[in-house]
Amino acid sequence: MKDSAPISLGIIVVAGLFGIIAMGVAMVLYDYQMAGGALIGGIVALVAALVLALGWREPAPGPLGVAAPVAAPAPTAAPAPAAEPTPVAEPEPVTTPEPAAASEPEITAEEAPKVMPSAALPGEAELDAKKGEWKYEGDAAPAEEASAAAQPQFLTAAREGGPDDLKLIKGVGKKLEETLHGMGIYHFDQIAEWGPAEQAWMDDNLKGFKGRATRDNWVEQAKTLAAGGTTEFSDKVKKGDVY
Repeated sequence: MKDSAPISLGIIVVAGLFGIIAMGVAMVLYDYQMAGGALIGGIVALVAALVLALGWREPAPGPLGVAAPVAAPAPTAAPAPAAEPTPVAEPEPVTTPEPAAASEPEITAEEAPKVMPSAALPGEAELDAKKGEWKYEGDAAPAEEASAAAQPQFLTAAREGGPDDLKLIKGVGKKLEETLHGMGIYHFDQIAEWGPAEQAWMDDNLKGFKGRATRDNWVEQAKTLAAGGTTEFSDKVKKGDVY
């Protein structure tokens, strides 16, 4: 069969060849009669024709055949427009900072002028009258001078008539009375004149009895006894209920 022959003619020839072969096989091997063999050959030829018709393909072009069509070249994309140049920012002018004004030197507490009090402090006049020489100068007095200024007035001996019975003051026993005599305190009026500073001095300097003068309120009791009065505690002492 030539390449130029119609495709249908080729299919019929091939299908007929298969049918003849099938008829011969049926008559020789299976002892079919002419009619039966022709029927089998017709069926095989028909099936072969259908298979060839469905699966037939065009032969590939050979060296002498027509060349396959050349695919058209793909369209070339147009070149992108050139990017515009980025503008270069002009440098900002550099400003020179002005020199900071010189700060005023700080004045320390030691260099600051000391301000003297314009008015007398509470109790200053009373202490001035009692001590005479002590004056408030604004600066804190040394500890020794402050202690000396707060020290009560002491006597070297009892006045005429003998010492008062200091045991009438609550908190003063026989031993403490001897201690007070040894310090130079013999009378109620001495204790009655004590201010807060003197009481504080006595509280700190009564050996073995620190804090007793303020805790038992000696000054108020001494004022009553120095004026000739009595207290609830002094009445008990006089009755002999205490000592």
